[in-house]
Amino acid sequence: MLNILTDVYDNLRARYGDLRWWPARTPYEVIVGAILTQNTAWGNVEKAIANFYGDALASRFTDGAGGLRPEAVFDAGVAELADIIRPAGFFNQKAQYLKKVTAWFALYNYEVSAVQSVPLAKLRPELLSIKGVGQETADSILLYAFGFPTFVVDAYTMRLCERYPVNAGNGYAEVKSYFEMNLPPDAALYNNYHALIVINGKRHCKKKPACDGCPLENLCGRRVL
Repeated sequence: MLNILTDVYDNLRARYGDLRWWPARTPYEVIVGAILTQNTAWGNVEKAIANFYGDALASRFTDGAGGLRPEAVFDAGVAELADIIRPAGFFNQKAQYLKKVTAWFALYNYEVSAVQSVPLAKLRPELLSIKGVGQETADSILLYAFGFPTFVVDAYTMRLCERYPVNAGNGYAEVKSYFEMNLPPDAALYNNYHALIVINGKRHCKKKPACDGCPLENLCGRRVL
């Protein structure tokens, strides 16, 4: 691991620990969350997912173990799904995206182990071919739902690279490649690293940075004095 990436990770982990992302009951719920979180706050995603577990819908959309049933989502109409996920915003589009990504999961009989038996190099293009699934969404699904070592890049990652600075390049593909080339191919590491970047981005490395008390404040090249 390059020293600069080690410094960032070690300082963030010392502050926040192991965060054990993604917050979901099941791998399929990770998939749903990855679609719904596009262009909205996570609190809105939680409200949308909670609707599936409400008294009126739980018997259809959840299983005996309390997980969301992909079969039920696959069978539901787009209009019904749009109404359920309304709190997440852009609900008509996201309902269609959710149907399509669930149809992809159906190709593997909704079995996590079946997906995990396929090479990452095949799965990622499959997901990217689905309307509504971009690079961040695809990598989030592959990392957090299925445990593949594929680094997730988001606005928080880009901001950290710019401010720290980490010379990771420009654009999603370059930054993703930089992290993957200079970190061990370890899904648990990628999981926690991205989670740490996000939590620090929300608390300190905001659009208007709040540098005081940031675990990186003595190392960051863009510290606001």
